[in-house]
Amino acid sequence: MKLLNKSRISASDEPLEDPISGVANLFDVSVVFIVAMIFALVSALNMLDLIDPSSNVTFTKQSANGEIEIVEKKGKEIKVKKITKDQSSGKGERLGTAYKLENGQVIYVPE
Repeated sequence: MKLLNKSRISASDEPLEDPISGVANLFDVSVVFIVAMIFALVSALNMLDLIDPSSNVTFTKQSANGEIEIVEKKGKEIKVKKITKDQSSGKGERLGTAYKLENGQVIYVPE
């Protein structure tokens, strides 16, 4: 009496594919996706000058609590200055007028 018939088991001797082997490729795909998203973000914000080592860029950033930071890049050197009320007060002369448009753009008109 035969319990196992060899002809029923498998005609081919190839091992079955590991079902988890496809997960390893998901890591590679996610790394490529992250790099693409970083490149798209830098391009969308027009910040490609920050990558260029010969460019000079200055921009300001204001937090929700009113604190202002000035980020200045000259060549490969980047400086961040935090402005407080003490630093922004003092005496001086009026140089012109600044207007803020509806779209958020600020225009400076010298006198």
